[in-house]
Amino acid sequence: MRKLFVILLISISLFSCKEKKVFDGENIIPTPKELIITNAKLHHLKDVVVVESAENLIYPQNKDEYFLKTQNGIAYIEGNEVWARQTLTQLADSEGRIPDVEIHDWAAYPFRGFMHDTGRNFQTLNMLKETIDLMSLYKINYFHWHLTDNPAWRIECKAYPQLNDPQYQRLGRDCGKFYTYDEIRELITYARERGVTIMPEIDMPGHSAYFRSAFGFSMDSEEGMKVLEKCIEEFCNEIPASMCPYLHIGSDEVHIADPKGFMTFTENLCKKYNRIAVAWDPGLPSDSTTVRQIWNTAAGSNAASTKKGGRYLDSFMGYLNYYDPIYFTNKVFLHKACAQDVPDTTNALGGVLCLWNDVRVDDKTRIALHNGMINGMMTFSERFWNGGEGSCDELMAFEEKMVCHKENLLKNHDVRWNPNIQTLWNITIADTINLEARGGAIDVDDLCRANNINTGDTVSAWATTEIYSDEDKTIKAWVGFEAAARSNRISGGIGPQGKWENEGRLLINGEEYFPSQVWNEPEKYKFHYNTWHRPEEELPYTDEQFYWMREPVEINLKKGVNKIELYIPKTFRGQRWSFGFVLAND
Repeated sequence: MRKLFVILLISISLFSCKEKKVFDGENIIPTPKELIITNAKLHHLKDVVVVESAENLIYPQNKDEYFLKTQNGIAYIEGNEVWARQTLTQLADSEGRIPDVEIHDWAAYPFRGFMHDTGRNFQTLNMLKETIDLMSLYKINYFHWHLTDNPAWRIECKAYPQLNDPQYQRLGRDCGKFYTYDEIRELITYARERGVTIMPEIDMPGHSAYFRSAFGFSMDSEEGMKVLEKCIEEFCNEIPASMCPYLHIGSDEVHIADPKGFMTFTENLCKKYNRIAVAWDPGLPSDSTTVRQIWNTAAGSNAASTKKGGRYLDSFMGYLNYYDPIYFTNKVFLHKACAQDVPDTTNALGGVLCLWNDVRVDDKTRIALHNGMINGMMTFSERFWNGGEGSCDELMAFEEKMVCHKENLLKNHDVRWNPNIQTLWNITIADTINLEARGGAIDVDDLCRANNINTGDTVSAWATTEIYSDEDKTIKAWVGFEAAARSNRISGGIGPQGKWENEGRLLINGEEYFPSQVWNEPEKYKFHYNTWHRPEEELPYTDEQFYWMREPVEINLKKGVNKIELYIPKTFRGQRWSFGFVLAND
């Protein structure tokens, strides 16, 4: 393959939409199916009129469909009022003014979810409300609330108070913290007002170390099922089906004596209390009435799982906590929703974007930043509202919308993301393999798998691109040679003082550059093994372990073409082989 150097133009337009009209309809996320600007003149919003008739709606069975017309500062809404109002929010400029538009929009898939695990790391109700606000802004309409996991059962339990007793929970994991039924109902009501339905997950029979600690027997035992029966009865009586029509029963990553019998037991409980059961796939065998949430990301196997029959949800684009979040933001946009070129909701309900934190988190406010939650939400929203898959050129245009959101609607949030898809790389592996890749962050493992390349446990690579500058100047970039997963914690750790992690190197026009900041914990957190259920899992991540959270490095550019080279070694088995070079804001 010929060697390729690509010129990346550095321009203020990459980082700012201040010169663009953020109120002209071009920057609505997700992109409306039909939008007409009838008059670009701006008016302050005076009134919102909800029209009862549905003459402009053509998909009455689609609960997400809405028609929005604005004229001289008056907004007329038909159909889904919540989504129309969120579109109005995005349509307005900084002074609350809107143009005259006609928008007709609807969702490709009825289920667009976001999952958060509070079983491992508890979050307050206010934090969850902030998450739901963001979901609603981007028309993500199901909150998959993972309420139980190995450290703790986070649901009030009146029948068995020992489930809430900190002595049976993992030390250091928010022991004794749980949600009362009043709090659960409060969050359900809050979410519903914002167009979001809550789907609780009570993970059974796996991920339940707390259960064995509290009772001395497992969930799948005869005694365990009797306990579960009372717990589910209590939950369903406290939280009626009208509030939570779905109940996620987990069922993955566990080996038990009678998998079919246990699943029949839990599925029958769901039917008894008029709930739609959802279970993980791969997982224990479920019946045809249970919705399968497919999570296997292996190429081919996930698409094959969609053909097994019955309804399913797509979580096989991967998890926020596993990948470099800048790379993953691009990955989700380019993902083919439900493995379908054209949306067909006969069995495909939609998808769920998942965020797990296996590792203990001290500062819960860092979860969104460490995992790129907000930028991930934006591309997930676009993909599952409109279906299909995006192209790199479409993503480049979509990044302009994301910049506008970052600088306007999200200006009170710290979003560690910048446009990057136009960066093209030539990657040379082991001096013999030449590949091309696109984006500011590249997962070299994924790239090799996509090209059927097996590199072995140790290998080195060079990644090269070019930047054109119209003058001598200094720019800033986030630079990293790893994106440690927030799950298994396999990592090369922080680099030696004054050096990059994993022996990485950065050269600009032949001159080597080093980290801008002094490491607080040099050469710490080097784990070449999976830390699940080990003491190392209790060491929380800090900002300097993630390159997008660190101080950007200052780079001197000369006028004309500048050559960027990154040396990316794979130094141990299981390493997340990746790198990032993302231009940062001034």
